[in-house]
Amino acid sequence: MNKLGLQLRMAVVGSVLFGLYLATALFISAAFNVSLIPILLLSIVLLPAGQYKLGKWLAVRSAGAQDMPEDPQFDHVHRMTESLCEDMGMEKPRLMVAEMGVPNAFATGRKGAGIVVVSVELLNLLDDDELEGVIAHELAHLKNRDTITMVLGQSIGTVVSYAVFFIVAFLGDDNPGGFIVAYVASILANLLVMLFVMAISRYREYVADDDARQYIGSGDPLARALEKISAGAEGRESAVDDSGVNALCIFNADRSLIQRVMSTHPPTEKRIEKLRE
Repeated sequence: MNKLGLQLRMAVVGSVLFGLYLATALFISAAFNVSLIPILLLSIVLLPAGQYKLGKWLAVRSAGAQDMPEDPQFDHVHRMTESLCEDMGMEKPRLMVAEMGVPNAFATGRKGAGIVVVSVELLNLLDDDELEGVIAHELAHLKNRDTITMVLGQSIGTVVSYAVFFIVAFLGDDNPGGFIVAYVASILANLLVMLFVMAISRYREYVADDDARQYIGSGDPLARALEKISAGAEGRESAVDDSGVNALCIFNADRSLIQRVMSTHPPTEKRIEKLRE
């Protein structure tokens, strides 16, 4: 698993998402007989930027995260993050802490303007070298900029599904089943977009694991962290019910049927195995 492979996947998926976005704008323009120029300006320039900002804010809000104070309780987290950032050639992200119900962590934003959220449960569970592996993993996501693709992909899926719903519902035949057909069509449209997003979601986890292994010098601390996180999540309910946030986490605690079918993460056992190869 290498960065070039991840970059190629993000380029392909980004092109496909742009195409779907453009197609949606064209459909709206034709269906409602309005100029394409303002729609393109809104859908290609303003809306993605707004979605990125909103997605970043919603991720933090859904987790109930608060800024991590620089006091004796969290000082070691700040220091190890600063050291890792220096090694990785990136600015220190905003560190936040949250009670998530399960041991977990996630990153959102981008390199230079990122946020790393760790749960209280994670801090209480892991040894320092294991925690360093987790933070290195999250920093790798920011450095690789793959969190942007995830956030925008999920937002685009929502926009496309709403557009399909309104087009089918209001321009289709006037019959009682029209809204049902529109609802089903919107779900299928969202699934289509998410299939492309999932194409890089699992791969990006392997790449971030490998990057973390390189920067901390060994894969074993992160492997032990994943073992503890998986065991610590057993029988516990995640306080975060946002599927978008769960997709960003180092360990996806969402066990819903749709999550099992469209998994955002590779099996934890395989990740541990690769880290220890």
